Amino acid sequence: MSAPFVTRFAPSPTGFLHRGHAFSALCAFAAAQAAGGDFLLRIEDIDATRVRAEFEAAIYEDLRWLGLSWRQPVRRQSEHLADYEAALDHLAAEGLVYRCFRTRREVAQAMASAPHGAMDTFRSAPLPKAEEAARLARGEPFAWRLSLEAAQGRLGGFESLTFREEGLGPNGETGLIQARPELGGDVVLARKDVGVAYHLAVVCDDALQGITHVIRGGDLFEAAHVQRLLQALLDLPTPVYRHHRLLAGPDGKRYAKRDKAETLRALREAGMTPERLRQEMGL
Repeated sequence: MSAPFVTRFAPSPTGFLHRGHAFSALCAFAAAQAAGGDFLLRIEDIDATRVRAEFEAAIYEDLRWLGLSWRQPVRRQSEHLADYEAALDHLAAEGLVYRCFRTRREVAQAMASAPHGAMDTFRSAPLPKAEEAARLARGEPFAWRLSLEAAQGRLGGFESLTFREEGLGPNGETGLIQARPELGGDVVLARKDVGVAYHLAVVCDDALQGITHVIRGGDLFEAAHVQRLLQALLDLPTPVYRHHRLLAGPDGKRYAKRDKAETLRALREAGMTPERLRQEMGL
């Protein structure tokens, strides 16, 4: 008996879906059908400051219009915050995260003033315990950041971290990929204002839902590196990754939620059919 094939489409209800979303959802759905596997829908709604109920309702409407169906129930991240908090608590207990009190502006300034010029990533260290306690007592906001130094010490280096890429990375990467989480720096895993961040939530979700194949746009290829590290630190399975090309408009720019004329709702109102949309996208 062959191993199960489970993939997912995981939009955030912070705007209406557009052509690019349709392409990604259709790619994942087709892959699941071809493998005789399962296609799941996940609603990534942990950013309560930006999500709206009307956008979530539109996701279901748009995907059904495309002819997609998915296994029930739909996992909504906002209903599973305890799962992410447990993962964060585990990392904290292992000394793998630290509180960072710097603002986004201060982080940018620190990177720009680095000894060797502007850096692409941010790395720091925990504050002395007395200073940290004083800041906490004053109620200062902070973010939980993953400590690459601590993670490297825990794993004895990153050389053993790899993941399988069945699609293509931005530079043609495919096959067995050496993960390089250091390229992302000490990433934020949680903030006081929006709670847990994307990287931590997604690795927990993929593991809890039994995702075997992550099929998504090539703009998220770099995210696989830090996600692979989190999987190792949390003893979670690593799915196969399949990153696909990004759709671009006539101006050469990839579609975004701000492109209101290209939302699936607008296209449908203009007379577009799912069949014609598939043809235009090369499916």
